[in-house]
Amino acid sequence: MSSNRSGLPPRGHSQRGSAKGSNKGSVRKRKSSGFKRFLKFVLTLLIIGVVGVGLYAGYLFYTADQVIDATGTTDKVAPEQSAKVKPITMLLLGTDYRPATGTHLSDVMMVIAMNPETKSATVVSLPRDTRMKLEGYKTNKLNAFYPNFLAAEKKTGITATQEMKTMMSKFFDIDIDYVTVLNFQGFRDVVDALGGVDVNVDADMCYRDTADGTDINLKQGAQHLNGEDALGFVRYRKSNCSPRTKGSDDFDRNRRQNEVLHALIDQAKSLNGVMGAGKVIESVGKNMDTDLESQQMKNMIQAYWSISKENVDFMPVTGDWKSPYVYLHEDELEASKQALKNQIAGIKTPDSQTENGGKAENEPAN
Repeated sequence: MSSNRSGLPPRGHSQRGSAKGSNKGSVRKRKSSGFKRFLKFVLTLLIIGVVGVGLYAGYLFYTADQVIDATGTTDKVAPEQSAKVKPITMLLLGTDYRPATGTHLSDVMMVIAMNPETKSATVVSLPRDTRMKLEGYKTNKLNAFYPNFLAAEKKTGITATQEMKTMMSKFFDIDIDYVTVLNFQGFRDVVDALGGVDVNVDADMCYRDTADGTDINLKQGAQHLNGEDALGFVRYRKSNCSPRTKGSDDFDRNRRQNEVLHALIDQAKSLNGVMGAGKVIESVGKNMDTDLESQQMKNMIQAYWSISKENVDFMPVTGDWKSPYVYLHEDELEASKQALKNQIAGIKTPDSQTENGGKAENEPAN
């Protein structure tokens, strides 16, 4: 009997070895289980992310669709007239309308030509104090025509936007297809929805007006501006602060408008632009008046959403200040007219004017 037992390891040693082996298996099991939980966590995050992006994309599509349908007209667009296949021209008016003032002066005046084949655009801006002398119209400052047309709508039966489109088509010698009016609040909201905008403030700017709540207080240098400050940056003309800051003129304003528009194109392509797209669509819809058909608005988004700032040619037309008007430089005006025609025809304009090449002398700041 003793010989049979002597061939086996001692009972206690065997039990200890067995227990040790059992612990190793347990550790491996815990490690494996922890790794699986980690994988499940990561996969869950990915699934939530994918679903979230899908829901957000759905929200944007739904929001865009709803706002565009509510903002644009219900008229149909023939396939051959679609912005996806046909060059489009538009008059853009930026008005100073605010509930506090009730005014409608058009401080921003731009004519835009876009070509879907070249995926490019030409933007011509005019000073607000431009002397507009045109057959069939009483000579006046350019920014006064829109509010005057608004006041005469009931008498003439013609909308102010249609009158502006007719007048500016004659002035530029092109057929302007559409007109869009965007007020100051819309500009603020768009900048805020995109998370602000990066610009180089060219000088200290300080101006305050308690009547309409204007409070411009900017320091020179590269800055990230919110909607309110960006509006002050493009509007600034004179200072009433102590100490006073240097004033600026219409040509400075046009140059700053172009700088902000360029920066917004960049911002719209950033993460903030994607996340703010829904708010942009909503804010524009609430603060815009246009004769664009809803379907055409969707066509334009599809055709030009990916346009790069390098393919957007800004042409501010300058002139000379002789109170109370700005007299445009004829060579710049003719060059801008030709550039618009070239854009419509799909012809690249050589040595196009992209920066303010001149400046009025002795123009007042107000």
